[in-house]
Amino acid sequence: MIGLITGQVQYLMAPTACIMTTSGVGYDIELPLPSFCQLQLNEQASIWTHFHVREDAQLLYGFIDRKERDVFRQLIKINGVGAKMALAMLSAMSAAELKMHVEQESETALTRIPGIGKKTAQRLLIELKDKLKNIEVDNGSFELMPQQTAVSHEGSIIAEVEGALISLGYKEKEAQLAIKAAKSKGDTFADTQGLLKATLQQLSGF
Repeated sequence: MIGLITGQVQYLMAPTACIMTTSGVGYDIELPLPSFCQLQLNEQASIWTHFHVREDAQLLYGFIDRKERDVFRQLIKINGVGAKMALAMLSAMSAAELKMHVEQESETALTRIPGIGKKTAQRLLIELKDKLKNIEVDNGSFELMPQQTAVSHEGSIIAEVEGALISLGYKEKEAQLAIKAAKSKGDTFADTQGLLKATLQQLSGF
C-alpha cells in the first residue's frame, strides 16, 4: 500500500487538498489544515499517507508528520468516526492538543469541533484514552507554520481563511465573526496560515 510519497507539490486545491507528482504519476491527496499549510506550490515535500478504500471510492489522506497519521488511524477505528470527521478533528486542533484534551477528559473542547455532539464527544473520550496513550506527540509538531506562503492582499487572506472554515463545517457568519475577533486584537497577519491559526483559536475558545 502507499505509505509515503515524496515528490513535487503540483497543485493546491482549496481548502485542504493537493496533487503531488512523482515518477510521472499525480496523486490526489486530502490533508488536515496544519499539514496543508506547510506545503508550498512547486516545491518538494514528503507526505505520509493513508490509503482508504470504500465501496464507492479509493481515497488518499496525507500528513506531514507520521505520528499525526498514527492518530488519524486510531480515530477512524472508532465506531461512527469516518475519515472525513477524523480529518476535521485534526484540522480543528493539533494531534498534541487532541491527546491533551482526551487525557484531561475535556468534553467541551471536543464538542467545539463541527459535527461532534455531546454523545460523540463522550464516546471519543472513552475510546481514545487507551488508543492515544502510547503515541508520543510533540506539542509543537503540528502548529501551523507562519509565513510559509506569503499573501500580500489582506482580502485574499480573509477569503481563503473563511473558505477553509466553511469547509470544516462552520457557518459563514460564525467564520466571519471569528476572523473579525482574531483581527481585533491588533495583530498583523502577513499570510493565510497566521490568520487561520488565530481564528481557530478563537473558535476553540483558547
